[in-house]
Amino acid sequence: MSALQPDKATIGIINYKTLDYTRLCLRSIRKFTRYPCEVLVVDNDSRDASLDYLRSLPWIRLLQRPADTDRAVGGYAHAAALDLALENCRTEFFVSLHSDVFLWKEDWLGELVGYFRQDPGLACVGSGKIELGAPWRQWLKKAVDLRGLARRLQRTPDPLGIRRYYNRTICCLYRTDILRRERLSFAMDYDRGLTAGQKLYLELVDRGYRTVELPPNVMGRYLVHLAHATQALNLDEFRLARKTVRKCERLVAQVQAMPVFQDLLADTSLDR
Repeated sequence: MSALQPDKATIGIINYKTLDYTRLCLRSIRKFTRYPCEVLVVDNDSRDASLDYLRSLPWIRLLQRPADTDRAVGGYAHAAALDLALENCRTEFFVSLHSDVFLWKEDWLGELVGYFRQDPGLACVGSGKIELGAPWRQWLKKAVDLRGLARRLQRTPDPLGIRRYYNRTICCLYRTDILRRERLSFAMDYDRGLTAGQKLYLELVDRGYRTVELPPNVMGRYLVHLAHATQALNLDEFRLARKTVRKCERLVAQVQAMPVFQDLLADTSLDR
């Protein structure tokens, strides 16, 4: 493996049948990113218009990942695609970014990379769940989360760390050389109930690496996350509660009313 390019990041995005959201995500990267980066998109065997769109973009690097025979879609496929993106990363930093995210702050990436400049030993910068809304609403949601309280009060051990905090792959920055040196994978322990990148993050912490855990309202200054958008668009392939679908639809409607969204939607020059 050749030396990693310093002072540069690779943004890894996984696409699966989300043309409108992937297009919005990529255009927002093009509009608001100033830090030197390469955009690497892994298509998870979409076989639809989203793949045709990706092929038309001259400024991204596109990898096509064939479907697994037994786990073609879902969390494992997403984790495996992130591993493929990491394997093809050629830069100092690797950024996982969901396709249902769009950026809305100038030089968002430069500011997040700044945390690594403040601490040369830092391994990861990210956040937990990122929800659009006032901080007090997020606090209230946690305060009345009775199921979460019950889990915390359980006396049974949690050897896998399922209930431990972790920086999610929604938007997360990593030092590429640390992930490779430690032989870490986004698919670690997925078969045991952990989600993409969860075990990777826990291993970083348990092996003594320093991380930054940004509060959701801080990460929300940089981006909007349309949670569950991929599943909501493909309900014939994913199981999603009707309540979650309605919440996603309300969020999409809220975002569509934003001027920044309308500007990105109209600016086709960002595709070229």
